[in-house]
Amino acid sequence: MAHLGFKKALGKLLPYVKPHKRVFFFSIFFEILSIVLNMCVPIITGYAIDCMVGAHNVNFHLLFIYIGIIGVLVAFGVLCDWLGNFNMEILSYRTAQSLRVSIYKKLNNMPIKFVDNNSHGDVMNTMIADVENITDGFLEGFKAIVCGIFQIVVVGVMMFILNVPLAIIVVVFAPISLLCAILITRRSKALYRQKVNFQGELSGYAEEMLTNMKIIKAFCNERSTVTEFAKLNKDLGTSSEKSRFYASIANPTARFINKLINAMIAVVGAFMAIAGKIKIGRISSFLSYSSNFTSPINDITDIFADLNVAVASANRVFNLLDEENLSSDRNLPELKTCNGEVSLKNVEFSYEKSFKLITNLNLDVKAGQRIAIVGPTGCGKSTIINLLMRFYDVDAGTIKVSGKDIRKVKRNSFRRFYGMVLQESWLYNASVKDNVAYGKPNATMDEIVTACKLANAHTFIKKLPNGYDTIISERADNISAGQKQLLCIARVMLVHPPMLILDEATSNIDTRTEQKIQESLDTMMKGRTCFIVAHRLSTIVNADTILVMNNGHIIEQGKHAELLAKKGFYYNLFNSQFSQN
Repeated sequence: MAHLGFKKALGKLLPYVKPHKRVFFFSIFFEILSIVLNMCVPIITGYAIDCMVGAHNVNFHLLFIYIGIIGVLVAFGVLCDWLGNFNMEILSYRTAQSLRVSIYKKLNNMPIKFVDNNSHGDVMNTMIADVENITDGFLEGFKAIVCGIFQIVVVGVMMFILNVPLAIIVVVFAPISLLCAILITRRSKALYRQKVNFQGELSGYAEEMLTNMKIIKAFCNERSTVTEFAKLNKDLGTSSEKSRFYASIANPTARFINKLINAMIAVVGAFMAIAGKIKIGRISSFLSYSSNFTSPINDITDIFADLNVAVASANRVFNLLDEENLSSDRNLPELKTCNGEVSLKNVEFSYEKSFKLITNLNLDVKAGQRIAIVGPTGCGKSTIINLLMRFYDVDAGTIKVSGKDIRKVKRNSFRRFYGMVLQESWLYNASVKDNVAYGKPNATMDEIVTACKLANAHTFIKKLPNGYDTIISERADNISAGQKQLLCIARVMLVHPPMLILDEATSNIDTRTEQKIQESLDTMMKGRTCFIVAHRLSTIVNADTILVMNNGHIIEQGKHAELLAKKGFYYNLFNSQFSQN
């Protein structure tokens, strides 16, 4: 994983800012105009003070003119400052939106392996919190630096116009505060990187625990999860305290030095006023300019901490965006027709190169056949599904659909010929009819109802509060696990693909419902190629071919009765399952 410095991180961010450059320039323009207006106030204030040099010697007419000018300058300065901040907020939101869309698109273009091997909570933290850190740190920081430098230059010129000796004092000693801040915050850079990593780990752990809270409670493991969460939280707190410690001493150090500079100005200015070399009003103006000269330095020291956080978050965001994409299939032809024939020739595959899972796998599936895949846990059943759908690419050998190597056609062109019902049912926060029509958004209501009737889902749907318009909750916890699976089956029935993949499709359904579903599945599977991954062997007794797998190999193959007659691995597996029941 590459570690980006400030310049590289900023360079990677610029393409996301460029589409909104007009907003950025508006923000900088109004901020600079605000600075110019505000910098005119001290000199007018000095003139106003000189209108009141003593008792019975006040030029009220000129004084009120100066006060009016100050009021106008302050009012327009505040307005310009608001417009500058408003445009910067718009820029931040738009840049964050662009980054998040890019991350989401990236996730859709990455291998499934990345999703399988990374904490979902950590990825979500990168998409939300880290993006927020980048826009807050870089954009606000860049604005503060640009406007601060402009203010320093303008104020510097004004000070030299007012009084050269006093200006030299400020210009010589003020950079010391900035140097101190840089040296202090440089030590906190690694700590901020550590902090955002701990933040990602904590988010990932919290998301995982919340998702599986029922399992945690069922095994009475609340205390151990709290202990682990507390440990991660403590690590985050410790790294936060250390990083903030260095950041917290940078600004007070800079302010202390700046106060000393103001004290020097006051003392030297007083002696010069006594000697008649400077007016009282000009000393007042100069003290204001001195504060305005050092305040951007204080602001810059403040943003060093935010910049360190932004750089650390940028490392996480852009490292994710730099992850390897799926191999491009843009120039490959589409698979336009599918007769349901599938063949696997000399297929080899392993998730880890050091551990061989599937070796020399050969399989020829004719159109309309029902292929059941059974075997002990970890034997490679679900892996075959991953390879058939090209969620993972084979290490060697070929997989063909209708005579076409699936690596030589567009992924989506052959995936659309499959209908999948997985063991873990997935529904999203929308109405029942929208969930059923997920694979066919333009389906009519009659088509949706027909599919639900075939899946034996229509009856329970009509009993829901709003029928087909009932909203499925975010985690689909307002319907039962079996009902979720029925809706997933109805979703596939609506599409009517030529090939089906049923990965424990009836695992969450009671025996009575399973019988009804099996009848519906039998109707749906007629004339269609079907791959059935099953642990319940009673569900695959009518399969055309049963593949018995162990350690990535097909060790037995045949119909249910044939395999029982052999009294081999399948016979023992079948009888052990029913003896347990």
